[in-house]
Amino acid sequence: MPPHPAPTPVRRAVTQLDHRIEAVTGHDIDTLWAYRERGVLDEPHAQLVDRHRTLASAQIGVTFYLKLLNRLTSGEFPVDGALFVRIDRTVDQLEETADARDAAAEKVLAALEPIEAAAPSTPDKGPLSTDDQTALLAIAGGAKLHEHLLTGRASVAASSSTRIPYPQMQQLERAGLVVWDTNHPVHAGQPVSLTDTGRAALLDARLTPTTHAPKSPARPGAFPSTPAKRR
Repeated sequence: MPPHPAPTPVRRAVTQLDHRIEAVTGHDIDTLWAYRERGVLDEPHAQLVDRHRTLASAQIGVTFYLKLLNRLTSGEFPVDGALFVRIDRTVDQLEETADARDAAAEKVLAALEPIEAAAPSTPDKGPLSTDDQTALLAIAGGAKLHEHLLTGRASVAASSSTRIPYPQMQQLERAGLVVWDTNHPVHAGQPVSLTDTGRAALLDARLTPTTHAPKSPARPGAFPSTPAKRR
């Protein structure tokens, strides 16, 4: 049995609350972390970033032990007593890190919710672009936000096989048009749905009259405007 592998440095972990933080602040997580380092954040946002860093660190631990457990159960090692001991120990460590992550997430929420409550709630009233209308139509049929376990890259897939860029999804959420169900783990897929505002905006876009001039109804007894071809 090889020695227990040590965690290797990885890029910043993606957490289940990243999109909410980015939506309410208007900045991506990396930018917020940089602002924290430069001391340009006010106290509520600085506290939010500090707690998010703790959450991201805990998420790294969860991902590490989950990958280790996958390796131990992959069939790579002989099935013997030593393997069972390693699996039991890894499961315990995974449970501990998951508990630490969940506790960190609660602290992030405690700092995030007051900021969300103080944020302007009036969504963008501008007309939907064609791309946004297409995205909302796809989401209306069912969509999920996924995060790749190893790369941490986020993507949104609709049941219609439409792929929606993650930055576009963030813009739609900031406009109050869509919402994620964060009760589901992001690596397994978080359902994305339209808000009441999103449904209303989509309906308005669908009901917008076209720019074609309406045809005038023919007067009773009048000849057709286009004569029929003679045979």
